Amino acid sequence: MSTLAASAPSARAASPRPSIAWIGLGIMGSPMSENLIKAGYQVTGYTLEREKLDRLAAAGGTAAGSVAAAVRDADVVITMVPASPQVEAVAYGPEGVLENARPGTLLIDMSSITPQTSIDLAKAARDKGIRVLDAPVSGGEAGAIEAVLSIMVGGEQADFETAQPIFEALGRTVVRCGPHGSGQTVKAANQLIVAVNIQACAEAVVFLEKSGVDLGAALDVLGGGLAGSTVLARKRDNFLNRDFKPGFRIDLHHKDMGIVTDAARAVGAILPVGAVVAQLVAGLRAQGDGGLDHSALLRAVQRLSGAQI
Repeated sequence: MSTLAASAPSARAASPRPSIAWIGLGIMGSPMSENLIKAGYQVTGYTLEREKLDRLAAAGGTAAGSVAAAVRDADVVITMVPASPQVEAVAYGPEGVLENARPGTLLIDMSSITPQTSIDLAKAARDKGIRVLDAPVSGGEAGAIEAVLSIMVGGEQADFETAQPIFEALGRTVVRCGPHGSGQTVKAANQLIVAVNIQACAEAVVFLEKSGVDLGAALDVLGGGLAGSTVLARKRDNFLNRDFKPGFRIDLHHKDMGIVTDAARAVGAILPVGAVVAQLVAGLRAQGDGGLDHSALLRAVQRLSGAQI
């Protein structure tokens, strides 16, 4: 069940907002950091792309020249980068978060990474007096822009309560799932469900089109019944218009399917359908479609059904 803050808005307003360092201003990170600025937080950001730093500054944030410079005076550090290697790159080393953030800082990693990476990071941070939450999200670019993300959190209850106002500026469903690594485990399950759902939708689209049915009408009625899902609602126009501009790239979902496959093997969970979809995602990536939105799984089904793409 969701654990939402019970304190009154007036009580929150009386408390000074923590200063935030945001590391990683990609498709998700940019709108999320901007939503914190809109909510009244002071945000200093760092990323590798100059244009993303300019965008943050235009939104009212402050651009930093390095990870170290961004986190040095922050109360809260939030990282949102593609995968475990990038989290480790920004967290560790002489220029990383752990060496430059002040003791007592709360580090919230909102990337989608392996549960073990989150557990290891929390342990290393504890030695520096830094608290950690793993808090991956679901909802894609649209959810980030609209601040309606689902946020699954692992870590200590007290740290979760401290971070709750920040989470509520970014998402609609905020749940602490257990100790360190739990948020990443739930995110892996989320990505399994999303991939299988997209694959089923893609197969249905090809079936409907080859049968000569009005695709728009069919998706409308399917969306209103038991076949309806957030995936179908969010990706309906992608399927209809063959618009695969990335909201969440195949490359990243390929990474996530690797995470859930490895994690499931470690605990002895058998994922027969997930394993097939993981291979379909890998195949789409091998065909050069890794930079497209994950709704491009439709292209894989079209190819299998004889279309020349």
